[in-house]
Amino acid sequence: MSDLENQDKFLHWLYYSRLGKMILPLAIKPAVTRLGGAVLNSRLSRRAVPGFIRNNGIDMSQFEEREFTSYNDFFTRKIKPGARPICNEPGVLVSPCDSVLSAYPVASDSRFEIKGTEYTMEALLRDPQLAQKYVGGTVLVFRLTVCDYHRYCYPASGQKTADVYIPGVFNTVNPLAAAAGPIYKENTRVRTVLQTDDFGNVLVMEVGALMVGKIVNEHPEACAVERGTEKGRFEFGGSTIIVVLEPGAATVDPQFFTNSAQGIETPVRYGQKVAWMRQINLG
Repeated sequence: MSDLENQDKFLHWLYYSRLGKMILPLAIKPAVTRLGGAVLNSRLSRRAVPGFIRNNGIDMSQFEEREFTSYNDFFTRKIKPGARPICNEPGVLVSPCDSVLSAYPVASDSRFEIKGTEYTMEALLRDPQLAQKYVGGTVLVFRLTVCDYHRYCYPASGQKTADVYIPGVFNTVNPLAAAAGPIYKENTRVRTVLQTDDFGNVLVMEVGALMVGKIVNEHPEACAVERGTEKGRFEFGGSTIIVVLEPGAATVDPQFFTNSAQGIETPVRYGQKVAWMRQINLG
């Protein structure tokens, strides 16, 4: 059984068993997450790395060759130059990360659905005026598993606003938890807006993972950024990146919508083309 399957089994137990439900309120407290982070940053934790690589069939030839000082050092490992080429076509928007992708239209009532659970843009962003700008647009949900490369890049070039940090209790972004209650409004998250020439105002949000997840962004202040430049990394656990497009800003590969309507998440890679300007055809 892979670590991803073990994670799903553990989350199912945590959310649906009587004992798990008793433990969950304690498990997501800040003191517990800090302790978990300290353990995963310790030299002792590096003993878990070989087994994790073996159990999940991770191809380490794609990554920098070096010794890891801790599990988190391994988790945030860097990929070799060229292993994740950034699409350099003009007028395209790229995936910010390795992940599985779901795509949904933002409904007129500002609600959208992820794995059968309904969310409002206002609750997600905690900014009613900002949420209203994306009604009629598209939300792209990039879910990273524990096996994925946990560094991420800017999906487009432009001028970014300063990061807005939204505190919250850590909860899971795994779909298994969807039936147990709302997900995103309980997660710590960071949002920014990329003001671009090609796609208007692109909202990008990182969502922290269960218990020990941590978001580390390289450019928290307002600045100019380039498509494909590393934006940051997640530490310790699987996480999610949300990209929201304004109405009419881009054409998203229709296969993503088709798959999402059927409950299928589509695998994508860091730097892969996922959308393009209206006047540019997919080819």
